[in-house]
Amino acid sequence: MPKIETLKDLRVWAVEAAPEARQEDVEFLLAERLNFTPSEFELKQDDQLTPDQLKQAQKDIKKLAKGTSPQYILGYSWFYGYKIMVQRGVLIPRFETEELVAWALEHLQTGDKVLDLGTGSGCITVALAKEAAKKGITALNLFASDVTDAALRTSEENFLTYNIDVTVRKANILIGLEKFDTIISNPPYIKETERNIMDQNVLQNEPKEALFGGKDGLNFYQKFAKQVREHLNSHGEFFLEYGFSEKKQLEELFAKELPDFTVEFKNDMAGKPRMVYGKWNK
Repeated sequence: MPKIETLKDLRVWAVEAAPEARQEDVEFLLAERLNFTPSEFELKQDDQLTPDQLKQAQKDIKKLAKGTSPQYILGYSWFYGYKIMVQRGVLIPRFETEELVAWALEHLQTGDKVLDLGTGSGCITVALAKEAAKKGITALNLFASDVTDAALRTSEENFLTYNIDVTVRKANILIGLEKFDTIISNPPYIKETERNIMDQNVLQNEPKEALFGGKDGLNFYQKFAKQVREHLNSHGEFFLEYGFSEKKQLEELFAKELPDFTVEFKNDMAGKPRMVYGKWNK
C-alpha cells in the first residue's frame, strides 16, 4: 500500500482500491466521513489525515470495493436536506423524489390527513412534515405504510429522530387502510425487462420489492387505480412518481379507471415525465 498522508493521497488510493465503484461514490463516502461539504472536500486536498481518519476510510473503501452502497456503509442518506437513516432492506432516497415532495407541498393544507404509501425509510414524511411546518401548514395527521417490517422499523426510527408523530401501518398498497386527504408515493416502477441495464450496485444492495413493478412496471398503478376511491376523502388528491417511459400507459390507465379525477402529469428538472397528480372531482 502506498504511503497515505493527505486527503489527496487517500483519494488517489481509494479510486484505485475500488475500481468498480463510481468516482462520485468514492468522493461522497470520503467527504461524509470527514464531515466535509463537496466544496470543502475539493479545497482541503492537502489536509493531513489523522490515523483514525485513515483507518476508517480504508475500512469504508474496502466495503465499497465489494459493492456495498456508500449510503449503507454510512448508515444514512440525505433527502431534502435531512439526514435519513437507511439500512439494507430499505430503498435509498432519490433526488428525483424531492421534486414530488415539493409538488405535494404546494397543495397541502393545515389539518390534512396524509398517507406516505410505501414509505421505505420515511424520507417523504420527514421532508413533508418539516417543510410544511416552515410554511405554516400545521396539525397534519400523518400516516406511513409499507409492506416490509424492515422499512417500517427504519421509518419509525427516522420519525423518532425528527420528533414527528406518525401512525405506521403494514399494508399491501391500500388494502386495510382508511381514507385520506392526500396520498403520496414513490412506488416500485422499474420494468423486469430493464433489470439487465441497471446499475449492479443497485441490484446487489437495494430491496427488489421497492424497485420492480412487474413486467411492464405498472403493477402498483393498476391496483392503486382500482383501490384509490375507497381511500380518499371528497376532493382528495394523490401524488405518484413513475418511470419516465410509462407516461402513455398511465394516461390510458387513469382515463379508463379514474374518469372522475383531474389528472396532471409533470416533468422532472431533467425534462423527463416523472410525476402524476390526481384529484377526485367528487
